[in-house]
Amino acid sequence: MRLLHTSDWHLGRSFHRVSMLDAQAAFLDHLVATVRERDVDAVLVAGDVYDRAVPPLAAVALFDEALHRLADAGVPTVMISGNHDSARRLGVGAGLLGRAGIHLRTAPAGCGTPVLLADDSGPVACYGLPYLEPALVRNEFQAERTAHETVLAAAMERVRADLAGREAGTRSVVLAHAFVVGGEESDSERDITVGGVAAVPSGVFHGVDYVALGHLHGCQTITERVRYSGSPLAYSFSETDHRKTMWIVDLDAAGAVTAERVACPVPRPLARLRGRLEELLEDPALDHHEESFVEATLTDAVRPADPMARLSARFPHTLHLVFEPERAAQDTTASYAQRLRGRSDQQVAEDFVAHVRGGNGPDDGERAVLRAAFEDVRVDAGVREVAR
Repeated sequence: MRLLHTSDWHLGRSFHRVSMLDAQAAFLDHLVATVRERDVDAVLVAGDVYDRAVPPLAAVALFDEALHRLADAGVPTVMISGNHDSARRLGVGAGLLGRAGIHLRTAPAGCGTPVLLADDSGPVACYGLPYLEPALVRNEFQAERTAHETVLAAAMERVRADLAGREAGTRSVVLAHAFVVGGEESDSERDITVGGVAAVPSGVFHGVDYVALGHLHGCQTITERVRYSGSPLAYSFSETDHRKTMWIVDLDAAGAVTAERVACPVPRPLARLRGRLEELLEDPALDHHEESFVEATLTDAVRPADPMARLSARFPHTLHLVFEPERAAQDTTASYAQRLRGRSDQQVAEDFVAHVRGGNGPDDGERAVLRAAFEDVRVDAGVREVAR
């Protein structure tokens, strides 16, 4: 059986205030085309279909269109809710959608009830474990502790109990949305530590043939049978080095796994640039980043004038600017009191400016501003003294 494993669509999400809806639509075009061209038998979507519990209408319309296209392709689709989704909202109409081959698994109570698929080698039981927030599902699973590992282990006990009652040779697939030990995080995932320790060991999934994970945005292999597909699009600059893909997973008659990565469309590459402003503006080696989404870290000792406007003239898709000025080495042998001894307030203030600018002190105009400020303070202090 050939499975297409994807997750973390985050429909409706923007990238530093840039709408990603067109890119998300292009990804869904690619997904449907891959289903048809690669003879996929079932699609697995491991949570975070939407980016937030109440998604924008345009994202809902895109999801609705995707469901119709997958149903028209005649290929069963199994989806679970993630920590960004509203499980109740995503699960509306699940019974009716199931008749069209779109199987939504959003209720914790249904963890042990599989979607039954089949090929020439026999049945495949596909179990959907939606994101399980420990504090909310502890009673459902009669868990002793409010922790992710505890509730996920209890859900997997239901899976194994159901699987044990099925005919010999039934292969098994689990969809789960969790942070599994060994996975590598990025900046765009929402923290799920609230409600208990977030990470769970991969061993909690023992006894099944393939585990399709969602939550972490980098495509990665935890074990040969436990994998993250990652998000199909980059949602933070920490994902600059990610290669966005889906997994095509083949299950043979004995449940052995063969997996292949299928690249997703890249709407615009990401670039993290670092250096002084003039260097970034003049370096010919950066020509290939001129159409990229850019995060620039400026190391100028003195913050340059209009840096965003000047960067955008060369890199029109600059989205994020960071200042990390290079600093000259400081004398750490003298005490703070020793460094201040014999210096006027004006000199101390000028020294501070030089310190934060990596050794570049104020110019004449800035010295005049500091001088005027200290004069105003002295005049104000004198007025208050007279008033007493």
